Amino acid sequence: MAIFLFKTEPSEYSYDMLAADTRTMWTGVSNNTALIHLRACRKGDSVLMYHTGDEKAIVGVAKVVAAAIEDPSRPGLNGKGEPKFAVVEIMAVKKAKTPLTLAAIKADARFSKFPLVTQSRLSVMPVPADLEKIVRQAAGL
Repeated sequence: MAIFLFKTEPSEYSYDMLAADTRTMWTGVSNNTALIHLRACRKGDSVLMYHTGDEKAIVGVAKVVAAAIEDPSRPGLNGKGEPKFAVVEIMAVKKAKTPLTLAAIKADARFSKFPLVTQSRLSVMPVPADLEKIVRQAAGL
């Protein structure tokens, strides 16, 4: 199983909102690189939820419950026959006991090549397995 990081503005859709909803379709991704990562999500994959804005922290973990499908509000396929704009269904799993801040991540040299640090505008990204373990331990996940 793979693990991804999804960014969200908490005033628009927070981890607590996901937990209250139980499940949601993850929509609104339009960056080409982020869409490539979103299309790679498979049922059972883990998702680290990251709050942007004032928080800038990993705040919980979710799970992909349905792999990428075509966004019904933006239909169409790309040249590879994949959804041009994809959505995935996720569900809340566990809220972080201690949110892991971006400042703490940047201060740790092990994260120096992590896309959260190197590609700050990317909204969906894979998380290497070795970093997942560090994140889960630091955040109490």
